[in-house]
Amino acid sequence: MKIPTPILKLIESFERLPGIGPKTAQRLTFYLLHFPEEELQKFADSLVNLKKGTKLCEVCHNVSENNMCSVCSDSSREKNVILVVSNPLDAFAIEKTGFKGVYHVLHGIIDPLNNIGPEELFVRELKDRVLAMSDEHVEVILATNTSMEGEATAMYISKMLRESGLGEDILKISRIARGLPVGGDIEYADDITLSRALDGRSQF
Repeated sequence: MKIPTPILKLIESFERLPGIGPKTAQRLTFYLLHFPEEELQKFADSLVNLKKGTKLCEVCHNVSENNMCSVCSDSSREKNVILVVSNPLDAFAIEKTGFKGVYHVLHGIIDPLNNIGPEELFVRELKDRVLAMSDEHVEVILATNTSMEGEATAMYISKMLRESGLGEDILKISRIARGLPVGGDIEYADDITLSRALDGRSQF
């Protein structure tokens, strides 16, 4: 039996998403097939607007509707406390803890096995951002995940910033505490665990 081409193409599209296998892709496709047309159109519009209506903040590179995100444009935030995360979901999770500083989103972690190096991430932009604030005390909190790749990314950034020429009287580099399990993902941690991890951060 031949599967209609529109169905097959949507199944293949779902399969390209992380964490979705062939069976799940098929279930999602046939679920949408029975969706009311009006709801299906809203879903399709949301997918189109995902790209058209969002951009990266020109300061921290988090997702935003404007050139500058709501955090970076908020004058009440502590701009000299920069929390570095690997993806936007981590920033959203930490924001729920009441963190008052600002963020820097790398959009990935250093992963040589998948050919992802510092050049593929917003690492150089972090260095430029810190150097631009060299006339005041700056704290950089490294909040990448506790996986091997996350630790390697944190170590790389720490070394890069230490070699930038800023002394410890100007630049403090800290790492979130081990309230998180080794290998754990920040986006899945609860607010209390994240708060404790931030409060217990140590110099790095």
